[in-house]
Amino acid sequence: MRVPKIHTLDNGIRVVHMRVTSSKIVHCGIMLDVGSRDESLDNQGIAHFWEHMAFKGTRKRKAFHIINRLETVGGELNAFTDKEKICFFASLRDEYFERALELLTDITFNAVFPKNQLERERKVILEEMSMYFDDPDGALQDEFDALLFPRHSMGMNILGTEETVNKFSRRHFQEFIARHMDTNRVIVSVVGNLPWNKVIEMAEKHLGKVRPRQSRIKRKPLKLYKPNEKVIQRPITQSRCAIGRPAFGIHDERRGLFYFLNNILGGPGMNSRLNLALREKHGIVYSVGSQFTPFSDTGIFLVSFGTDPAQLPKAIDLVKKEMRKMAEVNMGHRQLSTAKEQFMGQIAMSEENNSGIMMMMARSLLDMGQIPSIDELFNLVKRTKAHELRRLAEDMFDEKMMSTLILEPEKNKN
Repeated sequence: MRVPKIHTLDNGIRVVHMRVTSSKIVHCGIMLDVGSRDESLDNQGIAHFWEHMAFKGTRKRKAFHIINRLETVGGELNAFTDKEKICFFASLRDEYFERALELLTDITFNAVFPKNQLERERKVILEEMSMYFDDPDGALQDEFDALLFPRHSMGMNILGTEETVNKFSRRHFQEFIARHMDTNRVIVSVVGNLPWNKVIEMAEKHLGKVRPRQSRIKRKPLKLYKPNEKVIQRPITQSRCAIGRPAFGIHDERRGLFYFLNNILGGPGMNSRLNLALREKHGIVYSVGSQFTPFSDTGIFLVSFGTDPAQLPKAIDLVKKEMRKMAEVNMGHRQLSTAKEQFMGQIAMSEENNSGIMMMMARSLLDMGQIPSIDELFNLVKRTKAHELRRLAEDMFDEKMMSTLILEPEKNKN
């Protein structure tokens, strides 16, 4: 079994590495415990904008040199921002590991936000926001978050608003970073065929120079949840629907069990209960699924699908029916055994995704301070009882606690 190793630099930055001898590719990333959750109404979108601007110039590199640094050796450089994390990451041949780590360190900690690049990238993000309205599935998720968490940063769009994006200056980025950067909440994650001592040597060489920083900013607590329903008209032909509620946070012991329950209901398998009911039996959707995403102090459970507007009421009834069945009837022994084998197989296959493992290790260290082994996950699944799943479904699939968001085609205005 592959076991990750962890080391803490003097400035608080933690380094985690898993050696994979069968690959010539190294995946490495720097993950920060900062995201759109840490913004206010006045600066929403600034975390995502910062992620973009990190590629546009540092104290020693211009944008062109950043782009070409890894591309010229066949590597890839990328980044993402979500509600609670920003991550800069790279994949390339392991002989160029130091080149990648040095570049990631540079763009993470030494961005200078050049004015000409700032104006150019502002236009790019505004275009990205326009594309968002052309993507009903992406819009469905964002609008549903806003429905669950009204007037809270958890419900704000990660891209921000046109008003906030248009007003950001270099000073805004510098102030946001100064308030939220905390080297004790930074993880360097590496997966590849590299000896542990080399990873630490390179981390000390490049990240050991980073000045220690500490943030005392506390995330805004969530308000009491109230179920809600909302219908939004958009220029689309299909109706899109999201049904769900807040769920368990990363520290809740029921989180692992709910992952399993969610997988049975609407996971990626074609034999999920929702897919069998809505697509295979009734043929009223192309795809349907459910997802559970945990955060530091809450989570989001969501069932989503698209269908012909005339079939929408039937589809919603079928979703609720499947949830009721899971809350009212214990799974049979054979059903449960099959579901366990399927879930463990999916977990095992995820171990083959080295880039995903790199991300998982960083996120787990930030959120839980540890990295669960695959055996721990298997043991949780194996000891799960049918009545435990039913009781959890009874609690989490309570129709009175569900919120519903519908994106429907615009009505004929003639």
